[in-house]
Amino acid sequence: MYSEESHTLYEIAHHLVFHGRYEVLYINENEQEIWLEKYQNKVSKVIRIINKGFDWKNHLKRDIAQVFQKVKAMKRLLMGKHIEIHNVYVHSNDPVDDWEILKKPMKLNEKNSIKMNLYYLSHSSSEEEMARLFNDLDITKMPSIKLDETERETRTVSLRNELHKEMRQKHDEKNNVLSFGKPFLTYLLLAVNIFLFILLEANGGSQSIPTLIEFGAKYNPDIMAGEWWRIVCSMFLHIGLLHLFMNMLAVYYLGIAVERMYGSWRFIVIYFLAGIGGGIASFAFSQHVSAGASGALFGLFGALLFFGLHYKKIFFQTMGKNVLILIGINILFGFLVPQIDNAAHLGGLIAGFIAASITHLPKKRDVQKQVLAILIYGFALTGIGYYGFSNNQNSQSYQLTQIEKYLQEEKYKEVVQLATDSLDKKGDLEATILFQRSYAFIELGKINESKQDLQEAVKINPEFPQAYYNLALVYYNTGEQKKAEDAIRTAYKLNSENEDFIHLYEQITGEKVD
Repeated sequence: MYSEESHTLYEIAHHLVFHGRYEVLYINENEQEIWLEKYQNKVSKVIRIINKGFDWKNHLKRDIAQVFQKVKAMKRLLMGKHIEIHNVYVHSNDPVDDWEILKKPMKLNEKNSIKMNLYYLSHSSSEEEMARLFNDLDITKMPSIKLDETERETRTVSLRNELHKEMRQKHDEKNNVLSFGKPFLTYLLLAVNIFLFILLEANGGSQSIPTLIEFGAKYNPDIMAGEWWRIVCSMFLHIGLLHLFMNMLAVYYLGIAVERMYGSWRFIVIYFLAGIGGGIASFAFSQHVSAGASGALFGLFGALLFFGLHYKKIFFQTMGKNVLILIGINILFGFLVPQIDNAAHLGGLIAGFIAASITHLPKKRDVQKQVLAILIYGFALTGIGYYGFSNNQNSQSYQLTQIEKYLQEEKYKEVVQLATDSLDKKGDLEATILFQRSYAFIELGKINESKQDLQEAVKINPEFPQAYYNLALVYYNTGEQKKAEDAIRTAYKLNSENEDFIHLYEQITGEKVD
């Protein structure tokens, strides 16, 4: 049997949900208590309605304090930094002592404080308090309906059932959004990456640069020569066990989350488009040989951000803050640690967001925006690729990589020509380029040219032990004993552990090294 107060409680809650667009957070049948919430203008409005009365002001104050504590505990589930509580009591009788001062707005003295307004709907003040409530919430007051006891009972049951149904539907919608697909392809990606790592280890080692290049790592000279397939292949190669473990751990957790949200085909499209975007960015802004799934992984972060853009509440109630913190930490770490390919990370993050815009979320189509996202992705990739080609051509770092390749292939004339051209390019690698050209001159029998390059190299970089060592060899073989001694002494001083340096030092100076 539902009392008049119970009926009023359900009437208010039903009106706020279906006319004020509030969401049901919690219904307690035993306590006759309902919690609602709506996020609006960066404020979370929490409404707590309860069929409960108090004899004394202090008892009411104690309950108010408990409501404050409950809302503080549930802050993580609320969207807004600022929270307004509208605490509604429905009971036939008011407290007997002077309690109406509690109707004044209350506030916790904390950062991003919680505010509370109190309403007490008794027989004597029900109409007045209800009007104040709906006025504060800026919602049209619900119509007053005269019902007999049987009609009231029937309507209360109907209102209660509709509220429960609405709560279940919202819960099911949330679960459906987070569990649209099954993570089949995530496990396939894990298997492929682990298999290729084993293959690398069995054929020269995953930390061997020649082996990595042979198996398809990102290597700018070969990409410049037309091997663009390396952008994709490098996504599945990893440098060392730790690199593999960290990336596969991320693939497992991020992949499962994104594949569940987006479904398998959207997930794999996002993964590859993000990986390609990260690879192109790495080609454009980094000269180092690189490999790994990091670009694609950051693309999955981008997909999660796109999800959060469309499902803000679910995003921040579940993973949102953790995702943002992880992205921030990884990007900061990338700037602080030179070995990390931050260009691939940032490129993958942006490409992943755009890729998610292309596929969009399940059951959410926006053809115009999806077509626009395709165009943006295509133009961005083309533009960055063109910049990368131009940047590599005009970079000493890239030219040095090509010089080292020619040296391995014993193409010494090509080394001299390329090194000469490279000295006019942008960069700070003149000393290293001169050193490499001097070696090619030696192999071509041009000793004087080699000597000049080495002298210039140590003038530019006085802390270049290998250049002093080669210079000592050249002086020694041309009969310049004093210069040879000075050069090998400097080389030995800079690197006293090198066995070649020690042997030549003893040979030229006649001194024994202890």
